[in-house]
Amino acid sequence: MISDFPPAAILILGALLVPFFKGNARNWYVILLPAAAFYLISQLQVGSSWQVHFFGFDLTFLRVDKLSKVFGYIFTLNAVAAFVYAFYLKDSTQHMAALFYIGSALGVVFAGDLVSLYFFWEVMAVASTFLILGRKTKKAQAAGMRYILVHIFGGLCLLAGMVIYITQTGSIAFNAITDRNLGTYLILIGILVNAAAPPLHAWLPDAYPEATVTGGVILSAYTTKTAVYTLVRGFPGWEVLIVVGCMMTLYGIIYALLENDMRRILAYSIINQVGFMVTGVGIGTMMSLNGTVAHAFCHIIYKALLWMSAGSVLYMVGKSKCTDLGGLYKTMPLTLIFGAIGALSISSFPATSGFTSKSLIIDGAIHEHLVWVWLVLEIASAGVFLHAGIKFPYFVFFAKDKGLRPGETNKPMLIAMAFLSFMCIFLGLYPQPLYNVLPYEVHYQAYTFNHVVAQLQLLMLSALVFFLFLKLLKRTETISIDTDWFYRKGGRLFYYIMDKALNGINRLSDRIIVGGLAGALGRLSRHGSQILTLGAMLPLWSAGGARGKELQGKIERTRAALRTGASPVGISAALATVFLIIVYLLL
Repeated sequence: MISDFPPAAILILGALLVPFFKGNARNWYVILLPAAAFYLISQLQVGSSWQVHFFGFDLTFLRVDKLSKVFGYIFTLNAVAAFVYAFYLKDSTQHMAALFYIGSALGVVFAGDLVSLYFFWEVMAVASTFLILGRKTKKAQAAGMRYILVHIFGGLCLLAGMVIYITQTGSIAFNAITDRNLGTYLILIGILVNAAAPPLHAWLPDAYPEATVTGGVILSAYTTKTAVYTLVRGFPGWEVLIVVGCMMTLYGIIYALLENDMRRILAYSIINQVGFMVTGVGIGTMMSLNGTVAHAFCHIIYKALLWMSAGSVLYMVGKSKCTDLGGLYKTMPLTLIFGAIGALSISSFPATSGFTSKSLIIDGAIHEHLVWVWLVLEIASAGVFLHAGIKFPYFVFFAKDKGLRPGETNKPMLIAMAFLSFMCIFLGLYPQPLYNVLPYEVHYQAYTFNHVVAQLQLLMLSALVFFLFLKLLKRTETISIDTDWFYRKGGRLFYYIMDKALNGINRLSDRIIVGGLAGALGRLSRHGSQILTLGAMLPLWSAGGARGKELQGKIERTRAALRTGASPVGISAALATVFLIIVYLLL
């Protein structure tokens, strides 16, 4: 029945048929798949189904509740917009990778147990890598390799934690985790790698900007948000996440302000925004968890819009650095308008979606009397307007005119951006449809006089700071060193040390074991009977009066006999007896 069919299967199985479609038919096909999945999610009934018995455990591939449905809605809605944006694309490989990626993200969201969640988690990591490699540049290939290696590390942490947790509890169910031990902390680390929490975050700004134009749009929505989903599901109220989240909000701002590349600015902005969500999970109240889910929902929309705006510029101009851009408002006015709506939304400007979602998290901190958390989030909110609200559109579309006159981007891109812009404003002015699908009942009014005035004051102060310090904020041809330096440069040092150390041990072992001990044993096995026989007979011959040539003749005859395979039976028996005695004593 349609009411209990896994939405992930529509996209994953549908991806296999992509090569059979050609031209525009293929583009329409990939748009219809997430649209069909969205409709299916709206028809799903609360409960669990699609259970498979596997090695003594019952895997659940479809666990439906309000939390899984709200993430399912936004994942498929964003996918429709992304595939409309990618209507120009003729590369079926990218379409297939995107469908596998989005489908596996849905698989994580609707998984009812740790084993099936882990399976989709790893498929998601592999499929997303192809969206980076699809750009087919040396930088993209290197970034893609680092990306998958980091996610292998995160996946191994998650797997190790799951094994320990399942061994201790005997259950694979994935619900709120209360025990705090090695297994659960390893699971948490594995999830935080995907959430891009410092210092495990550098894969994101390293890889996402090197992805294809449409790949960047799609990547911005799923990996970090599936991590947010798993945190909401499994780790609500873990206080350590408050510290991690607050650190993310500030860390992302600092590096976004330092960046020169427009897509790296947006990549660091993801870390900042996910930090708000992680903080909400750590607070763990119904209001803050609702705020986390609502902000994830809205963030996917406005962040995809920002990446679409940046992608359109990259598509038309072929440049991504702020120092190479400027003056594009003259020939790309619609892209500017849509990008500005996304910038206002991420900055929580009143009448945009960010205003009606982020405030739930901040007010959740106030209600729990977490004054320092509230202060950090307010500072971070001001910083968001600095780097994403003003810096991104200013340096890309205004600033110094570089004489670029590319013209407006294609219609499918504009339609996709227009749709997401409408969603940003609609949810900003009328958030009730979003509030209705959140996990818990919402009793919150964003539009109070004090809240609106305070937010406008904060944003205006940020704008004043930006223009007062504009000379300092102008970027130059520089790079910012982040923690990826450790596996970019430190990785080579690690390889050198391991090469010298381990291969040195190999050479030493070869010299001692193979050339020394093994050689001695080989010689003993070849000449052992001769040595023992002569060692036993020489005293007897000498006692019998054998001297000189006579003794030498006996030795030569004995050696000749031993070389032909003949040896005294008594000596062989004696050697066997000694060997058995040694074995007996050892055992």
